Amino acid sequence: MHHAKRDALVYMPHFVYILKSLKDKSYYIGQTKNIQARLIKHNTGQSRFTKKKLPYKIIYVKSYKTRKEAIKREKEIKLYKGGNEFKKLIGLI
Repeated sequence: MHHAKRDALVYMPHFVYILKSLKDKSYYIGQTKNIQARLIKHNTGQSRFTKKKLPYKIIYVKSYKTRKEAIKREKEIKLYKGGNEFKKLIGLI
């Protein structure tokens, strides 16, 4: 018996993203399974971490097969935020 709904959930990609505040040019790094819905939450003040620096634009997105992979990559990016690796990632170098 095939479980299409369950299989679809297993293979649903997760995304790592970087937002840039148009207010103060700061960055926010996160991960989600629905990038469009997440951007709406950020830009409507529904995220306590970003609501004071609205609006935001997405400047980086990459998909991963699992949430575990996405979380690992999100943490890696946060470790080098502001450094040369981060600047390369977002196209400043």
